[in-house]
Order: sequence, then C-alpha cells, then structure tokens
Amino acid sequence: MPPSYYSPSWIAGNINRKIVDMIYPIVIYGHPVLRKVAAEIDRDFPDLDQLISDLFETMYHADGLGLAAPQIGKSIRIFVIDGKPAAEDEPALADFKKAFINPHIIEKSGDLVLMTEGCLSIPALREEVNRESHIRLTYYDEQWNYHDEVYEGYIARVIQHEYDHLDGIMFTDKVSPLRKRLLKSKLTAISKGKFEADYRTILPGQKIK
Repeated sequence: MPPSYYSPSWIAGNINRKIVDMIYPIVIYGHPVLRKVAAEIDRDFPDLDQLISDLFETMYHADGLGLAAPQIGKSIRIFVIDGKPAAEDEPALADFKKAFINPHIIEKSGDLVLMTEGCLSIPALREEVNRESHIRLTYYDEQWNYHDEVYEGYIARVIQHEYDHLDGIMFTDKVSPLRKRLLKSKLTAISKGKFEADYRTILPGQKIK
C-alpha cells in the first residue's frame, strides 16, 4: 500500500517503474522472431495504444530512428518512426513522427540509392544498402484512419528498412554477395552476444516475455 501521503521518493520510484515497464529489450540478430512474416491486426487488438507508446519509448531509449514490433518480440505488422534525430541532415524530418499499422508498400520507383544503414537488432554494425528512392505506401494510423501516401528520399529509406522487419528481412540481407560472406563471422558473433549496447537485449535462444 502507498503511504498516506505521496512522498517525493515514493512518487519517483513509481514513475521510474512505469518508465521501465514501457521499455522493452531489443531482439538481436539470429532470433527466429526476426525472420517471421508478421501478422496483420484488427481494431480489437488488446492495448494497442499502450503498445505503440511502448514502441516509441523503447526506440527513444535505444537512440533509434525507427522500430518495428518484431524487434521487441511481437510478430505483428506495426512500426514507428520519429525523424527528429535525423533533422540536422534532413530538416523535413524534424516533425515526422508516425505509427504505421498494417502497412503495405504497393509501389517502389526511382533510382536505386546506396546509403549506409544500421539497426538496433544488429548493434555496432553499419553497411551500405541499395534502396529505391520513391515508394507508395498504404497503412492505418493509431485512430485507424486509412492512408495512401507517397514518400521519397531519406524517409522512404527509413520506411523501407522498418517495413522489411515485418517480412522477416534484415538490412544485411540486402548487401552485396561479397559483403555477406565477409559479414558472416561478425553476425555470428553478434548473435552470441559479442557486442556492446546501451539498451537491454534478447539473444537467440533467450525467451521473449
């Protein structure tokens, strides 16, 4: 039972517990959940608002730009993006904050652009990846409003990266055959926990709560 008055220490302790509850560990490369094709959800999905909030909080805690539900062990078709960390180089992303529910990329076009990418599920590894510069995407937002939108440039890349997670695809799958061979030992080491990260993680073989 709480004390008859709310002392500063009691309030701080409860706030901290709530924050911790909102932050999930990140699932690491090699875990089977990252290779599943995620399932669509419907409006009755339990505690959806809380899950979306938790995705954002987990992403912020890990200093990420985007996060997909499979990366916290939930094989459902949701990802979130907050572009603010990239705003210095991409000013248009300063106010870009969205949740994408049941997204579908229905068109890709434009030039293939080679750019370096990283992933919270593959700590401390960055590689160059080719992606189309334009996409057309349908999705639902948190209020279940339907959207059919076109994106280009860097945000199109971020969306494609997160979208791939919903189809069991990692960005390292898209590097050149030579780089795949060279990365094999590094990825194996990462899957065994040989990395440093400032956030909690779940390794292959560990249970997802």
